[in-house]
Amino acid sequence: MIPAASALLQPPGWQHAWRDAIREPQELLSVLGLEGLVDASAAAAASFPLRVPRGFAARMRRGDPHDPLLRQVLPLDEELRPVPGFSLDAVGDTGALAGHGVLHKYQGRALLVATGSCAVHCRYCFRRHFPYAEQTAAAGHWAAALDAIRADPSIHEVILSGGDPLSLATPRLQALTVALARIGHVRRLRIHTRLPVVLPERIDDALLDWLGALPWPVAVVVHANHAREFDASVDAAMARLRAAGATLLNQAVLLRGVNDSLQAQADLHERSFAAGVLPYYLHQLDRVAGAAHFEVPDEQARLLHERLRARLPGYLLPRLVREVAGDASKRPL
Repeated sequence: MIPAASALLQPPGWQHAWRDAIREPQELLSVLGLEGLVDASAAAAASFPLRVPRGFAARMRRGDPHDPLLRQVLPLDEELRPVPGFSLDAVGDTGALAGHGVLHKYQGRALLVATGSCAVHCRYCFRRHFPYAEQTAAAGHWAAALDAIRADPSIHEVILSGGDPLSLATPRLQALTVALARIGHVRRLRIHTRLPVVLPERIDDALLDWLGALPWPVAVVVHANHAREFDASVDAAMARLRAAGATLLNQAVLLRGVNDSLQAQADLHERSFAAGVLPYYLHQLDRVAGAAHFEVPDEQARLLHERLRARLPGYLLPRLVREVAGDASKRPL
């Protein structure tokens, strides 16, 4: 038997899994039996560190250097090559700052950059160069972010993003939503998160109690790019989120070498729906510096989407969109 005092010192399961993430490219390749078969880039990893939860790595195929989950996280020398048209701020985040850590791009909605932390570092991340140290809404106990929302009665929906907002401890999230509930013009809450997919342990009882007690309708937008990102643990996490009252949507990014085939796309959206998550957006790649090797040309993307339309029922077809700085909404392709 573990003494009660010792049990209290044990970290929650999800926090232990967070801390135990793989951080070295060579360790990841060793776990997958790929030593010497794939050249990871130490320089790219130094620029944007590798981080992969072990549960997510366990879904990668051993011995396959082209595994679609591995491609999303492995640092490569290609990231370091400058490519015209690819910039540090691909979607105009800095120009949309309306307060400390608050982005106001679209009518009626404000996005809080809740934290710079993520459980997994995706190599195509459009905020991989974002100045999190200076622009995180959680700084100062959310005061500046809350002031910006309070001052603008046109804001009816608050979007928690990052980084990943679920990387914050549940009491911090609760403190934020208690304060938001005092702002009468806020009617909806949306949470953009990859954690239910890459670290399903995060969907614990405390988080579900918080979600279930929120005073607004809540949409949880998860992020999966390939059908094999789902397994039994992810299915269970999604079921718990639905039971807490959340509406679940999936947004994916079209990525060369990951999901740029008809079969991969069809499998993704069918598997997402099987887990209780409705396909929402299929994003064309945000042209952030370091991600050019993932880009799929627009013409190819449109053709793929049309073929997908002919194959899937309408409710399984995500909208193909691109985010363009300064636009009033996502731009359909």
